[in-house]
Order: sequence, then C-alpha cells, then structure tokens
Amino acid sequence: MSQTLAEVPLSNWHGKLNLVYAHNQGKTALIYNQNQAPLKVQRPFYPEGQEVCHSVILHTAGGVVGGDRLSSNFHLQPNAQVLITTAAASKIYRSNGTQARQSIEVHVAENACLEWLPQETIVFNGAIYRQDLRVELATGSCWLGWEITRFGRSARGEKFLLGEWRSHTEIWQQGVPLWIDRQWLPGSEEVFHSPHGLFGKPIVGSLVWVGQPISSSIVEKALSLWHGEGEAGVTRLEHGLLCRYRGSQTQEVRNWFISVWQLLRQLFLVRSHCVPRVWQI
Repeated sequence: MSQTLAEVPLSNWHGKLNLVYAHNQGKTALIYNQNQAPLKVQRPFYPEGQEVCHSVILHTAGGVVGGDRLSSNFHLQPNAQVLITTAAASKIYRSNGTQARQSIEVHVAENACLEWLPQETIVFNGAIYRQDLRVELATGSCWLGWEITRFGRSARGEKFLLGEWRSHTEIWQQGVPLWIDRQWLPGSEEVFHSPHGLFGKPIVGSLVWVGQPISSSIVEKALSLWHGEGEAGVTRLEHGLLCRYRGSQTQEVRNWFISVWQLLRQLFLVRSHCVPRVWQI
C-alpha cells in the first residue's frame, strides 16, 4: 500500500496548547494562551455577546501521523462560559508502525461551562491512533462535548481494515466518576462488518451532556429530533445525557447533534441558537 507525500512524515510533532479562561464583569476572556506547533488558537469570537467566548483551534500541519504527540489543557475559572471548536476536520494518516496520540485535560471551575464541539475526525486506513480526554468538573459546572469519527476515506471507497483506534473519555466531579467511556476498534474486515463493530457503517458519533439531571421527557425529545437513515440512540445518565450514532452520512449525525445541543443549551444554559461561523465555510 503506497502513501501520498502528505502521508509521509518528515519529523514528528509534539504540539501543546494551554488555554485559561476567566469571567469578569459579565465577560469571558482568554487570559492565557501558550502553544507549541502545530497547535494554535485563533483570536476569540463573541457572536452571542460578551458572556460566551468562542475559540477555534487550528492544526497547522494539516494532519496527524504515527509518532505525533498532541496535548491540550483547557482551564475555565469560576463562571467562565466557553465554546471551543476546530477549524476543519482532523485527519489521522496511515501510520508508519508507531502510534499517534492526542491527550486533552479539561478543568471546569464552579458555575462554569464548556461546550467542546470539534469537527469530524477522519481516521485513514492503516492509522494507529489513541485519544484521551479527561474532564474535571467543580460544583455547579457543566460540560457538553461530542466526537464524530469517520473510519476510512469512504468517499474514495476506502475502509478501515488495517490499524487501530482507541478513544478514552473520563468525566469526574470532586473525585466521583460521572462518565467513563473506553472504545477500541481494530482495523479488520471482520470488525468493519460485525454488528458489534461498525456493521458496514463508516461513521460513529457520541454526544455527552454532564452537569444536571435529565428528565425522561428530555430523552424522548432528543430522540424525536433524529431524522436519518443511520442508527441512533439516547441514554439517560445519572447526571446527564448520552447520544450515540452509527451510520454513513456525516451531515445527518451533525444535524442531529446540533439539534440536541441547541435543545440542551436552551433548556439548561438559557442560550439561543448560535452555530459557529467556521462550520459554514
């Protein structure tokens, strides 16, 4: 199997991004920004007023290769309200035999809220990749995050038949685990077609809201927002809500996740519909 020039690493990246947000006099501001290539953040945006700070993360190398190490640390001080997304889909290229890894640590202080809404991740056939996300919530804080992953460049007919993908997500509050999710997908023909694997569908997605109890009526409402051809499910968590998707169309899972996100932010954050402008490019 050949690699394109874009898939051949000249050297490995060890990118870092440390962001601190503070709330003062009705405005959330990015007060500390430390970065190491290829990670960086654009200047903050305020499309819905000074209360909520929107940030867009850039990966200037264009993609992740075997041996890359990326680490991010987001710290929200008390009452900070932040939405973070990415400028484009993330690409995980075919590995040279070594694992690529991304780690994200999030600390959300009292009465603060982070909406973590990255764009799609495309895992190329032959990629070896692990992502770790750990969120620490304080009293009264909340978290809404999603991930949408495409296995193989399916538009080209590529399937994820070689390599390995791992995703570990943990959300804690004062030493208590609220949500722990460990996923592992080895690339193979059997797993790609198994009903316990991808079942022939190249895209999976998860949306998690943690912060306040969810009623059964909200679960039903979230499921009623689903209008697609893939498989979708909604689960009520002890302190939140979980949505899962498995299918073939990025747009249908994005549309559903956006609808659920808007429902939750309207109910619990008292915020109106506001889609980041970078998604519309």
